[in-house]
Amino acid sequence: MRILMLSWEYPPKSIGGLAQHLYDLSRTLANLNIEVHVLTCGTQGAKDFEKINKVYVHRVMPYDISSPDFVTWVSQFNVAMLEKAIPLITELNFDVLHAHDWLVAYTARALKHSCNIPLVCTIHATEYGRNYGLHNNTQRHISDIEWWLAYESWQVICCSYYMERELENIFQIPEDKIKVIPNGVNPENFAIKQHSTNREDYASTDEKIVFYVGRLVREKGVQLLLDSAPKVLSRHPNTKFIISGKGPHMDALRHQAVQLNVAHKVYFTGYVDENLRNSLYSWSDVAVFPSLYEPFGIVAIEAMAARVPVIVADTGGLSEIIVHNSDGLKFYPGNANSLADMILKIFYEPGLSEKLDRNAYQKVKQRFNWTSIANSTLSVYRNVLNIQRNSYQPFNRLNLISNRFSRIFNKYQ
Repeated sequence: MRILMLSWEYPPKSIGGLAQHLYDLSRTLANLNIEVHVLTCGTQGAKDFEKINKVYVHRVMPYDISSPDFVTWVSQFNVAMLEKAIPLITELNFDVLHAHDWLVAYTARALKHSCNIPLVCTIHATEYGRNYGLHNNTQRHISDIEWWLAYESWQVICCSYYMERELENIFQIPEDKIKVIPNGVNPENFAIKQHSTNREDYASTDEKIVFYVGRLVREKGVQLLLDSAPKVLSRHPNTKFIISGKGPHMDALRHQAVQLNVAHKVYFTGYVDENLRNSLYSWSDVAVFPSLYEPFGIVAIEAMAARVPVIVADTGGLSEIIVHNSDGLKFYPGNANSLADMILKIFYEPGLSEKLDRNAYQKVKQRFNWTSIANSTLSVYRNVLNIQRNSYQPFNRLNLISNRFSRIFNKYQ
């Protein structure tokens, strides 16, 4: 089987969690003897073509012309992708196209129809969910493209049951068209390596460390972590809050720390590389992910793989990952007081950290391993190919449509 994956990011270009997801998924599928090609956005210093871990990576540079906004840039990028994809498909016969998110929807749809290749998509998040609704024309436009991509796809993959419900409600996607496959993690990626910095560069030896890593955007809820700091510090003054990552919310968070009079206890590291991230995990007493909106929450399973006690907001995909008081702790979403209570519970309850670490690490290995995830994705590809073959027979096509309507009718009986 030969697969062409489309994505706007792939290492070394990494904006969010999509790049790591695609890297691990494509590598594991290749290890299952699937020929995987990734068509993605080029970036400075990256080769136009290379083979990485058996995966064929093709990079295309967007047009070097001005774009008045990001949506226009995406359209230009898709035209550049098509220029690269057409000769590639002419040379190779692909069995399935797999598109990741709306940023490659134009290319995916054009290739599906012009080359008669079945399309699968993964929707990692929605514009509606990120913004708690659609409040301007740009958001509505992006949401329309997301709907269009899902409509054009033979099967839609999402990472959690929370996302499944969101896709059903926002886009009215039939239940049998959606397949829930979680994200995964490789615990080996969190092994500690030699780094040029020491724990004392970030916190004194007697301070507890509360760690956050991720994008600094409003929906990640870092403002709640800062709001929890005064209560935590009043009960446990020897605490340092380390916040790693970058994003447009950085200046507002720094200002908030000053306003709360906790700036001397908060360390904003900016972007951290993989080695420093792993070191910070190893030095931390608890990792906190206070998201307001989170389709899955890959950072949570990364922290679990790094064997750090985890506290998450009881919302979205995060809520499905953690069993409270078994392999992590949950707090009421948007409630800084509840978050502070959970941090203090980690600090003061004997033996709790060790129990959470142990159970969380076992869950990561059993439930969120990439071999299982790749096999589930492969079953989607096979199912789509079977549907495609059957759809060429008129009688079988009518049966497929009839069965789908029967399932929908029975659901509402």
